[in-house]
Amino acid sequence: MMPPAGGTVAQMLEPVSSTDVRRRTFIVEGMCCGSEVRQLTAKLEPLHGVSRLDFDLVGRRLTVFGAIAAHDVQRAVRDVGMVARVDGQSELPKTPWARRGRTTMAITSGVLLGGGLVAGWMGSSPSMQVGLLAVSAVAGGWFVVPRAWRAAANGALDMHVLMTLATVGAAVIGEWTESASVMFLFAVAQVLETYSMDRARHAITALMELSPTEATVRRDGREATVPVAEVGVGEVVIVRPGQKIPLDGVVQVGESSVNQAAITGESVPVDKSRGSDVFAGSLNEHGVLEIQVTTLAEDTTLARIIHAVEEAQASRAPTQGFIDRFSAIYTPAVVVAAALLFVAPPLLGLGAWSTWFYRALAMLVIACPCALVISTPVAIISGLAGAARAGILIKGGLHLENVAATTVVAFDKTGTLTEGRPSLAGVTAMSATADQVLRLAAALEHGSEHPLSRAVRAAAVAQALTLPSVSEFRALVGRGVSGLVEGERLFAGNSRLMNELGIVSSDMDRSVAETERSGHTAVVLATSDRVLGVLAIGDRVRPEAMRALHGVRRAGVRTLVMLTGDSSGAARAVAATLGIEDVRAGLLPHEKVAAIRAMVERGERVVFVGDGVNDAPALAAATVGVAMGVAGTDVALETADVALMADDLSKLPVALQASRHTLRIIKQNVAFSLTIKAVFLVLAIGGWATLWMAVASDMGSSLLVIANGLRARRVT
Repeated sequence: MMPPAGGTVAQMLEPVSSTDVRRRTFIVEGMCCGSEVRQLTAKLEPLHGVSRLDFDLVGRRLTVFGAIAAHDVQRAVRDVGMVARVDGQSELPKTPWARRGRTTMAITSGVLLGGGLVAGWMGSSPSMQVGLLAVSAVAGGWFVVPRAWRAAANGALDMHVLMTLATVGAAVIGEWTESASVMFLFAVAQVLETYSMDRARHAITALMELSPTEATVRRDGREATVPVAEVGVGEVVIVRPGQKIPLDGVVQVGESSVNQAAITGESVPVDKSRGSDVFAGSLNEHGVLEIQVTTLAEDTTLARIIHAVEEAQASRAPTQGFIDRFSAIYTPAVVVAAALLFVAPPLLGLGAWSTWFYRALAMLVIACPCALVISTPVAIISGLAGAARAGILIKGGLHLENVAATTVVAFDKTGTLTEGRPSLAGVTAMSATADQVLRLAAALEHGSEHPLSRAVRAAAVAQALTLPSVSEFRALVGRGVSGLVEGERLFAGNSRLMNELGIVSSDMDRSVAETERSGHTAVVLATSDRVLGVLAIGDRVRPEAMRALHGVRRAGVRTLVMLTGDSSGAARAVAATLGIEDVRAGLLPHEKVAAIRAMVERGERVVFVGDGVNDAPALAAATVGVAMGVAGTDVALETADVALMADDLSKLPVALQASRHTLRIIKQNVAFSLTIKAVFLVLAIGGWATLWMAVASDMGSSLLVIANGLRARRVT
C-alpha cells in the first residue's frame, strides 16, 4: 500500500513535536455503526488538545485534529472497546481466533439452538431444553455482551445493548427459545454484515491493487527488482510485455501499446513511444519500455486518485447529513416510546405487564437505525470508486449529488468542444492552384510560431509538399507575415493587411466573408499586386462531441450553453454543428463567471466543463466544475470538483449517469430502511412482531442496503 497523503482521510502525519500534531488518521477496528461514532465522540471530544473529529464509517477511519499524541487517542479508543492503529502502519497479524472466532461462536450458537428445539420436540426434560438454549444464547452473545457492557458504561444505547436487553428480558419472562433465537440471529447478522462491509471497502482496495509493489530498475548497468517506494525520480525502470507500469514517467526507449483504462478510463490501448507520458497502474501490452521516473510512489496520478477518492468518501453529502440528524433524534425518541409502551398500557388496564414488556423489547430491537445510517455512505463510496475506475474522479458526496441534480451544462469552446488545435479546413484558389497556394503559404509561414502558421505547415507536410526557402522574412504584428519566396515578395495575412497594401479584389472579399461566416479564420496569400488564394483555418469539433452532447441530453439535461472568448462567427458555427442554441461569444474570463453566477442565482444547478486551469474562475463559480484531460496535471486534478482523466468529452454523460444511478440507490436505501422501520414498529406495538422477527428485519435490512449500495460500483 502506498503511503497516505493529503485530504481529510488518508493524512500524512505533520508533526511539530511528538505531542503537537495538527491531524492524524486512525483505522478503528469495530467502528461500523453510528452508535460507535457517538461513543467515540463522547470519549474523545473532552480530551485536551482535540479540536475536531472526522469519521468515515465505510473506511473505518477516524481523523483527529489537534495537539494530541497518538497513544492518547488509542488509549481512549481502547476504553470504548475498540482498537485504533495509525493509518499507513501495517496491521498486526490476526490469530485464528481473531479471524474466525465470530463465525465459530455463531455456528456453535446455531447448533445449540437447534439442539434445544429438537429436545423440545422430542419431549426431553425442560431443564435439558432450557440448558441448551441458555448456552446457545451465551455462545451467540460471546462477542456481543462485552461490547454492550462497554457501550452502556459510556452512556450509549447501541445495537449491542438493545440485543442484550432483549435476550435477557426474554429469558426473564421464560421465553428461552426467543432469547436464544435473538442472540443467534444477531451473531449471524454481525458476521454477514462484516463480510458485506469488507466488500464495500474493497472498492478502494481494488484501486490500490492496480499499482504493482515492485519495479525493475537499471542501476550500475544491471537490472534490480526493488519496492516501488525505493525508486527515485530520474531512475529508469524497465517494463516488459504483460507487466504493469510501476510509476509515472516518460518513455526513453521502446514502443508499445499501453492500456491505461485504470487511469483515464480509455477503452482502447494507447500507442507509446519515446517522449510519451505513462502512468502507474497502466498495463504494457506489447513491447519492452524503458521509462524515466518523474514522480515518487506517493505522488503518482494513481496515488492522487486513490487519495482523492478516500478524501471524497469522508465528505458529507446533503442526504447523509440529513440522515445523521434524523438518527440523532429518532433513536432516543423510539427508546422513550418503548418505555412508555411497557408502562402505560398495563397501568391503563390494557393487558399484562409481561405482554407489554415483550412488545417493548421488540420495539427496542427495531429502534437501532443501523440500516438507515449505513445506507448512504456505502452507496457513495461504491459510486465514487466505480466512477474513478472509469476515469471520472468525483471529489465527494456533495459534488456527486450536485452532478445528479444538474439542470444546465455550460461548455467552454476551444479545447473542450473543439480539439484546440487549428487545422486547415480548405483552400480557395484564385491566381494559382490550390497546391501552389498551400506550398507557398507554408514556406512563408515557416518563420512564424503562430498557431495559424503551424496549421498551414502541418497541412503542407501532410500532403508531402516540397517547400521552397524564404528570405527577408518579416512578422507584421496583428496582420500577418511577408518574405521573399522564389524571388517574389509574398504576403500572408488578414484582410486588414491586404487593405493596407492596396490589394483589392471582389473575389477575395467574397471568399473572406464566406470563410468567416462558416466559423473559420481567413488567411489571404498575395503578391504585391494580386491575390493568389484564401486559406480557411479552423478548430475542428471533437469527433466525440456530438455523441457526448446527445448523451447529456438523454440524461435529462435540456439546457446547453456555450461560453467562449472566441469570435461570434466561429462560436456559432461550432454551436450550429452541435445543436447548441444558447451561444455567448467574445467573453472575457470575468464575463464567463458573471454568466454562470447569473444562472446559479436563478436556481439552476450549473455544471461548467473546461479544459483545465485556464478556466479556473468559471470552474469555481459553477455548481460543479468539470476539468477535462487532467491525467498527470497536478493543479487541475486538485482544483476541479469533477476531473475527467482522459481528454474525452464522452465521459461527461457517463459522469451524469453514474451520479444519478448512485443517487437513485441512495434514495432506494433510505426509503427501504424507513419503510421497514415503520412497518415493524407498528407490528411490535400491535403484538404481531416477535423478537426474532424484529432482529431479522433490522439486520436483514442492513444487509440489503449494503448489497444494494454495492451496485453503484457498476459504471458503464
